Amino acid sequence: MAKRVSVVLSEDVVSLGKNGELVEVAPGYARNFLLPQGKAVPVTPAVLRQVEHRQAKEAEKQAALKAEAEAFRTALVTIGRFTVKKQTGGDDVLFGTVTNGDVAEAIEAATKKELDRRDILVPEIHRTGTYKVQVKLHPEVVAEINLEVASH
Repeated sequence: MAKRVSVVLSEDVVSLGKNGELVEVAPGYARNFLLPQGKAVPVTPAVLRQVEHRQAKEAEKQAALKAEAEAFRTALVTIGRFTVKKQTGGDDVLFGTVTNGDVAEAIEAATKKELDRRDILVPEIHRTGTYKVQVKLHPEVVAEINLEVASH
């Protein structure tokens, strides 16, 4: 069986890895494709130090993003309740439904911080009342907020 060689990717390569990752590939693949096209560089001690330094910086950045998400989750819990006003018919039944875009606008109005509506999980809401909504702030941080749906 042929020996594998280690290279550090200079750019994202589909089905192999992302820029800056250390990967092991077949020698022919490295020699004939990755290295001539500038998609990878051979592993040397200096390159390894650069990779470790880059990974340490990325870890610090991810930790800072997680801390910021934790702080925003605390702010959302402190506010406690967000209100969305919708048009209703008889028996407090809504015309339409409450969407994650409506929830994002309510949160933005209260906190002045913009959220991506795709990170908000809203249950099916067809009546006025209070509902629990999940907001994904970070891959590891999820906030649960109270949403009050009222008639206007």
